Amino acid sequence: MSALERCEVKDAPLDMLLKPFSSIGHDWMLVTAGSGTARREWNTMTASWGSLGVMWNRRTLTCVIRPTRHTFAFAEREPLLTFSFFDDDRRKALQVCGSVSGADVDKADAAGITPVLLEAGAVGFEEARLILVARKIYAQDIDPGCFIDPKIDENYPNKDYHRMYVCEITRVYRAPRDEY
Repeated sequence: MSALERCEVKDAPLDMLLKPFSSIGHDWMLVTAGSGTARREWNTMTASWGSLGVMWNRRTLTCVIRPTRHTFAFAEREPLLTFSFFDDDRRKALQVCGSVSGADVDKADAAGITPVLLEAGAVGFEEARLILVARKIYAQDIDPGCFIDPKIDENYPNKDYHRMYVCEITRVYRAPRDEY
């Protein structure tokens, strides 16, 4: 495995390692589902929507995936998802992973990143500064009938509403650093 250090969730300084609004909304993350590092065993996608917090007394990350995405079938099948966060020098890799389909292209090869097998078959990336391994604990389709602000529907011109996954963070991997 790579130089990533494994941390227990209770010992990981997540408040120092992630700033939810910038880490997800501005810097983006890779959401990955799969059960091995061979190309057809996993898929990843770039995401800029999601949230970190506490739900049901657990540290959670909530993400959304459209059923039209190639990653969706992997996320439905696998019990674990990983969320990989990168330094700015890997921005192009995230752009690649958000603009091509894993059905057609080896995203890792195209993006210049290296898939690594973590625990229970979860896949992360060697170049990530931080990887959260999370177990899906809840899923629900976004229901446009529940939008209180009707402008939200403007995000869905094709009516391809996301499925939301609430995931309990079970393990943290981070690149060794002097400071965070």
